[in-house]
Amino acid sequence: MEIKRKGYIESLIEQGEHEHQDFKYQITDARKIARSISAFANNSGGHLLIGVKDNGNIVGVSSDEEIYMIEQAAQMYCKPEQQVKFEIFRVTGKNVLKVDIDEASNKPVKAPDDNGQWRTYFRVADENVLASGTHVKVMQLNSSPTTEDVVINLTEKEELLLDYLQDHGGITLSGYERLAHISFHAAQRTIVKLCEMGIVEIQYHNNQCLITLAGN
Repeated sequence: MEIKRKGYIESLIEQGEHEHQDFKYQITDARKIARSISAFANNSGGHLLIGVKDNGNIVGVSSDEEIYMIEQAAQMYCKPEQQVKFEIFRVTGKNVLKVDIDEASNKPVKAPDDNGQWRTYFRVADENVLASGTHVKVMQLNSSPTTEDVVINLTEKEELLLDYLQDHGGITLSGYERLAHISFHAAQRTIVKLCEMGIVEIQYHNNQCLITLAGN
């Protein structure tokens, strides 16, 4: 594999960790790195910089071993299996491994948690968070898009939600349940339907899953 010189990689490190970039000091557990792959794949993609501490200090890596563990994570501990790309950069005499993860075409991508349960992760700012059940349903729906035209015909409960979002910005699923006096499953069906229509979307704030108007 070609080793590239510094410059580009340093500019990435200067950006810090964010929605599309994560630093890893080293890879010691393929299952854990699979969660990062899942999170990026379920969002709009991103990359890992291996051999970089959280504060941006470069410590370097042994590339062959890291590549093997990451491939294991992507192929054995991601469902469905993911493909990743590697580049090696030589910076201050040390190797930094850049791992590119594309957005998945088939979502959700799951990875095992500490108890071995398969979970869906999502990248929010500089963290990998567990996707909510409603968000998982939206991912599944978006991975199997309909080719039919959708006629928007909103119910009173749906209009109530949109009016609330217009005035308040966002609401949790349980908050919508209480607002509309409906069951959890009815609230979830409404959110999934409105997400499919492109009217609302799901965002995460302070570890809460919020429903907001699309584009806000």
